[in-house]
Amino acid sequence: MYAVIKTGGKQYKVAAGDKIKIEQMPADIGTEITLDQVLAVGSGENIVVGAPLVAGATVSVTVLSQGRHDKVMIFKMRRRKHYRKQQGHRQNYTEVLVSRIASALGESLAPAAV
Repeated sequence: MYAVIKTGGKQYKVAAGDKIKIEQMPADIGTEITLDQVLAVGSGENIVVGAPLVAGATVSVTVLSQGRHDKVMIFKMRRRKHYRKQQGHRQNYTEVLVSRIASALGESLAPAAV
């Protein structure tokens, strides 16, 4: 079973047992969060697509860590104008483990051994 969730302005396809890095969320390490913005839920050939959200579907995740991505360098230059500008950026993230996907159809899936 898999789900397409929306968090932090981005969409992620997740399954039970997946580790993903999402935009930073204010949560302590080890806490369980329920994400209710589920855009689609599927299992094999069956798929339920919401308009825009699937009613009653939730994804439970556990916060593993908080961190920062690698630095991305931004370099701007105008040739022959003696203009150069260099800047760096590190985006914050929250690493989560998808523990359970529950749909409105009454189906839920938890990993056997994680």
